[in-house]
Formats: sequence, C-alpha cells, structure tokens
Amino acid sequence: MSTETSGPAQTAKSARTRERILDAAAQVLSRKGYAGTRLADVAEVAGIQAPAIYYYFGSRDDLVEEVMWAGAHRVRAHVEEVLAALPDADAGERLLAAVDAHLRYELLISDYTTASVRNAGQVPEHLRVRPAAEEGAYSRLWRDLFQGAQDAGLLREGLDINVFRLLLLGSMNWAVEWWNPRTRSLDDLVRGAQDMVRFGTFARP
Repeated sequence: MSTETSGPAQTAKSARTRERILDAAAQVLSRKGYAGTRLADVAEVAGIQAPAIYYYFGSRDDLVEEVMWAGAHRVRAHVEEVLAALPDADAGERLLAAVDAHLRYELLISDYTTASVRNAGQVPEHLRVRPAAEEGAYSRLWRDLFQGAQDAGLLREGLDINVFRLLLLGSMNWAVEWWNPRTRSLDDLVRGAQDMVRFGTFARP
C-alpha cells in the first residue's frame, strides 16, 4: 500500500482511537471522580490495553485535563450553535434557549461536561488552568446574554445580572449531583430552570 494511502488512513485511525480514549475517560471520570479514575478502567471502557493510552497522553493527569477542558469547551460550543440557529429570537428567548441547551447537553448528551462539573473541585490546581480559561469564555457568553436582555429592557429594574448569572449557572451545574430521570423528567427540570429566569429576572408587563 502506498504511503499516500496508508498515511491519511493511519492518521484517521489514530484520531478515532484518541477520541475513544477521551470518551471512555469522560465516562469513568464522571462516575468515579478524579481520585477513583484509573487508566485500567479507562482502557477497559475504551476496549484497548492500558499501556496504549500513553501513546496519546503522557500521563493520567494529561488525560484528565483534556477531558476537563473538553467538557467546558463542548458545552459552550453547543450553546453557541443553538443560539446561532435563533437569529430572529429576542434577547429573552435567547436566554431561555440557552438554559434549555445547557441542561440538556450537561445531563443528557455529554459525559464530558458532567465530568468537568463534578471534578472541578477535585483535580489539582495545575489541571484547572486550561479548563478555567474555557469556563471563563463560557461565563462571558452568559454575561452577554443577560446584558443583551437588560439592554433590551426585558429585565426587572435593580436586578444584579452578575449575581443572578452566577447563581443560575451554579444551580444548573449542581443538577448533575441530584437529578434523577426516574423521579423527574428533564423537560420538567428545564422548565423549572427557565421559570427561575422568567419570574426571577424578567420585568412584569
């Protein structure tokens, strides 16, 4: 087989294996936490031998850091994609759509974001630097959403949008610790979080 054929094919295979390792690590980290995550467990979920992980990641901490960063990055990208599909929505509708997108991604779609949220306070400080920068970008996205709603005159007078933004994000992230789909539907949870915004921040007609 020619180099032109084998090179790209091998690169694609390597990329798929790396992604499979990350998916497995996100799954294990979201369930067992930083202290309980072992490379042997990750390898078992990924369907590879544990030593193969070192071909893609220099250490367990390198792998954990990548999962934490991906969790923060992917939820931001998802919410941005949802908002981009709503060019005609007003600032209030965009804010409620962002609540919906965040919770569904965090709780239903991505082990990465669950792992990132649950382990933010568990990982060593040096593993928080890169994920924290991504979390800062996501926080600014929400700041702009609230600022847009305030500028449009949709929020009640005297509301501290920075405090409410932090409270909202904190409560939505904490849902990974207590939400149980057997006792409360995700639709109900989303509706409740949207009502926090609707009745806690919107100006009354």
